[in-house]
Amino acid sequence: MDALSPANGLKLQLPALNSRHARTFFTQFVAVPRRRSSSVLKNGRVRALAKNPGIDFCDPEWKSKFQKDFEKRFYIPHITDIFDGAVAIPSTFCLKSRTPVNEDFADGYPSDEKWHGYINNSDRVLLKVIYYSSPTSAGAECIDPDCTWVEQWVHRAGPREKIYFKPETVNAAIVTCGGLCPGLNDVIRQIVITLEIYGVKNIVGIPFGYRGFSEEIAEMPLSRKVVQNIHLSGGSLLGVSRGGPSVAEIVDSMEKRGINMLFVLGGNGTHAGANAIHNECRKRRMKVAIVGVPKTIDNDILHMDKTFGFDTAVEESQRAINSAYIEAHSAYRGIGIVKLMGRSSGFITMQASLASGQIDICLIPEVPFHLHGPHGVLSHLKYLLEKKGSAVVCVAEGAGQNFLEKTNATDASGNIVFGDIGVHIQQETKKYFKATGNPADVKYIDPTYMIRACRANASDGILCTVLGQNAVHGAFAGYSGITVGICNTHYVYLPIPEVVSYPRVVDPNSRMWHRCLTSTGQPDFV
Repeated sequence: MDALSPANGLKLQLPALNSRHARTFFTQFVAVPRRRSSSVLKNGRVRALAKNPGIDFCDPEWKSKFQKDFEKRFYIPHITDIFDGAVAIPSTFCLKSRTPVNEDFADGYPSDEKWHGYINNSDRVLLKVIYYSSPTSAGAECIDPDCTWVEQWVHRAGPREKIYFKPETVNAAIVTCGGLCPGLNDVIRQIVITLEIYGVKNIVGIPFGYRGFSEEIAEMPLSRKVVQNIHLSGGSLLGVSRGGPSVAEIVDSMEKRGINMLFVLGGNGTHAGANAIHNECRKRRMKVAIVGVPKTIDNDILHMDKTFGFDTAVEESQRAINSAYIEAHSAYRGIGIVKLMGRSSGFITMQASLASGQIDICLIPEVPFHLHGPHGVLSHLKYLLEKKGSAVVCVAEGAGQNFLEKTNATDASGNIVFGDIGVHIQQETKKYFKATGNPADVKYIDPTYMIRACRANASDGILCTVLGQNAVHGAFAGYSGITVGICNTHYVYLPIPEVVSYPRVVDPNSRMWHRCLTSTGQPDFV
């Protein structure tokens, strides 16, 4: 059914990563080089891709050259890149293996050639689906000045007919890093269940992120019995943390424990760490599969439609927004301010504002604004109080940092520690209206930790389930240094360097941001 080539026939060895990296990565890890995914031209309306700045558009072959370069960049590493003699066997993931074949696989592995549930290694998903006829079209992303359509394909995720690991030899480990996010337990649960369906018996959880690879922290045995009901509560069964040992120490620990499949749940920094671990394992010629599952409540992973926890965050944000609205609406000259998550990306704030219909001002990191002045936020709040008697502001945590004193402090993951923009706006609003002689009643709500710790909703539960399944499929198929995500409603595998190269952010020229502005009715605050 399926050619045994791991991906597209290319044998591309990823180069060692240099030490310049992204915003969310601890310093002892080798870092992923950053690529600017896009740039806004001077007219403010065109986004031109800068993935290959050396491209010569006068060359009649530029389009095919761009496609070849794209194909090389999005090649997903496979164990046959290192082990040419790696032997593929029939997949144990089939309808015949839903119950154990026998204890020791003595009669060989089950096969189900008539089952059409396998993915061919040559299957691809189109990364960009909109044909922009003009660079001036809203949200246009163009490769060249004429906005030429160029197909860009990425690898489809799912179970393969041939696998490169014998289940009885697999020692699988799962680690959750960074902060809490709704859905972590759902992904852990599904990874364990799918591993057991393949026939894996040795599964452990690494407690408290990469720190768990330290010898003083004992691993946690996992099985379906252990994880059966963990998705019914928030948090992570394994715990989370930022920072941890060096890459060499982590790989030393993996060798000592015999881990040959590692599933890493985390955001940009965590994935950069996973890629560094993948490269170190290759350097040592270890037959290991390192697979990431993107976890960021901010929804800021490049190329992904969305990440798990985001839908839940938008839904749970409605409680805080509604409370702020009631407080503001019930008070004389009431103003409600809600600060939501989103370091460099305003997706939660934008979507929550759209969903609520109660927000008058939405402030996100991608769109600069002024607080003071005739066109500032405070002037518009004064107008709103005069016209409707109350107002509600929703602001992302990373917005307006230029108003706050910079400390240059970072957390254990290398993230810049932001000032509290919500408190700043609250204080400035009180001062402004007090100075006018007509004070406002200002209420401030920060639901961050309530949202992070809650259980995943149904939408995220489905996403987590499929992501967990496809992570295991990718590992058994022999891929490593990859992450699994959803792109244009289809599940895909992407090389880690391409998803951590630059954070995904709201395009101020996009239709969705325009829709948000229409919903709030706010003006330009610049």
